[in-house]
Amino acid sequence: MQLKVLAIVLAGGEGTRLHPLTKERAKPAVPFGGKYRIVDFVLSNLINSGIHSIYVVIQFRSQSLLQHLSDGWQFGGILKNHFIVPVPAQMRTAGKNWYRGTADAIHQNINLIEQSRPDIVAVFGADHIYRMNIRDMIAFHEQKRAHATVAAIPTDRRFAKEFGVLETTSTGRIIGFHEKRADAPTMPGDPDKVYASMGNYIFSTDMLLRCVEEDQTDDNSSHDFGKDILPRMVGHAELFAYDFMTNNIPGEPQGKLPYWRDVGTLDAYFEANMDIRAIDPELNLFNREWPLRTASYSDPPTKFAFDEEDRRGHAIDSVVAGGCIISGGVVRNSVLGRHVYVHSGAEIDESVVFDNCDIGRRSRLRRCILEKNVQLPADTVIGFDPDEDRKRYTVTDSGIVVVEGKRTAVELTAMSI
Repeated sequence: MQLKVLAIVLAGGEGTRLHPLTKERAKPAVPFGGKYRIVDFVLSNLINSGIHSIYVVIQFRSQSLLQHLSDGWQFGGILKNHFIVPVPAQMRTAGKNWYRGTADAIHQNINLIEQSRPDIVAVFGADHIYRMNIRDMIAFHEQKRAHATVAAIPTDRRFAKEFGVLETTSTGRIIGFHEKRADAPTMPGDPDKVYASMGNYIFSTDMLLRCVEEDQTDDNSSHDFGKDILPRMVGHAELFAYDFMTNNIPGEPQGKLPYWRDVGTLDAYFEANMDIRAIDPELNLFNREWPLRTASYSDPPTKFAFDEEDRRGHAIDSVVAGGCIISGGVVRNSVLGRHVYVHSGAEIDESVVFDNCDIGRRSRLRRCILEKNVQLPADTVIGFDPDEDRKRYTVTDSGIVVVEGKRTAVELTAMSI
């Protein structure tokens, strides 16, 4: 029997640690890899896994995310069970609150689950960079006859204090949850690793509905799956951890490890972008059997201009999106978004540049993140003097410089609607 699966994507995260990239947009709407948004990863995983009934729960600074979903993630409407629908906070609590936690977000939309009547519900986050064949996780869930299954990734135990850690038996049964504890139990048979929760869950529908209803009556609950719902299920339900390292993606080389990154900080976000531009990238965007989908743009091809000594437009070990013009400048080890103009003599090294930026002649950039619409005048130098950079820009502990851009008239109009 083919299971009926409903997916609920939690895309309401505020993303404060990614500021200023999240100053005017939700974390799932932050650009990534030149032409994508972070939310494209979970949506592509679902679609590639054959799951086409998807609600996207939104909240903070949602205009950019709504625009992206409208531009790139609309089905034709021929089949009623093929949809991607954004859902704002429904204010269904007594106090008419915004979403108070991940479990509350499900409860406020419980009518959508009841109307769909799925066999199982996939509750997934929208703020990680990863590839995942969700059908593999569903098959594990069914094999174990689980009430709930939590996706987990083996992680060095020194990072235990940064994650929610699952305590399991050798069969994968969850017997405890440990939230950001340095002394959290390690994996069975591996004293150097812990099971870190990825924040992705598969639930049997009846169990999910019962748990979120009961949670609403607990005045001491933070209404969160990882902190409240799942720990209460231990010992009272069939609860299992799914080892993400066993996940198989069609089209990936034999033995290639699954990719997952928590891009909760500017440094982690920067490093994830760097992962895609290597000769043998950890995250492969060129797998045609598991495409990363996004909005469709009518961009012209990228153009490389001039072939003169000291004036040669080229990019090395880089990812360059459509509509860019590399006019006598040099791009190395970088990721360029759409419609970036690099003028003669400019050098961009190990940087992430968002859409519609203009890099003036002879400018030099190193280890930078440039927001959309940044216009740099000729001879600008960023990333070489941390003290000077801190006077004008955001600089991370590792020295990544974040340069904020200007909003266009169209964007400002959309934000005021």
